[in-house]
Amino acid sequence: MRTKNLFSLFLMMMLVVSSLSISCKSDDDGGGGGSAAAGTISAKVDGSQFNSVEMATFASINSGSIQIQGNTGGTSSKAIVMTIVGYDGVGTYPIGGGANVFTVASYVETEVDLSNPTNPEVVTWSAPYDDSVAGEINISEVTDTKVKGTFSFTAKAEGGSTKTITEGSFNVNLQ
Repeated sequence: MRTKNLFSLFLMMMLVVSSLSISCKSDDDGGGGGSAAAGTISAKVDGSQFNSVEMATFASINSGSIQIQGNTGGTSSKAIVMTIVGYDGVGTYPIGGGANVFTVASYVETEVDLSNPTNPEVVTWSAPYDDSVAGEINISEVTDTKVKGTFSFTAKAEGGSTKTITEGSFNVNLQ
């Protein structure tokens, strides 16, 4: 009888441990890869679609940091730039969350007046903008040639306006 009770206890402990490991998300789990086309960044900015062009989109890894950047191009250009200092591979990186900010993101809009192209109007919305977590970057895959993942964040401009970036994904070539 004692062996049957020990076996039942062991089986129940295995089920509990198994269910805990399935339900907990690790910081080393970068989530799904998103739906961005090869060589691009895609997202929704306040509900409007953002798609970078491949020739103006890149990522680079240098000395424990990664920068991912994509631009739409043209005279009314938009860009998303994300930087992780302390990058160590696949995982989830919160944007902001305190005094020691190592992950930042921005959304930039540039308007070029063709009658005066040397004086473009540039507005930058930055995250984080206070001590709270403004979003996250999820790196799901890194190879010798590309980096893939997802992101979302809320950013604020100097004038106080905000932009909410959702459904972000990247599939970017490494330089």
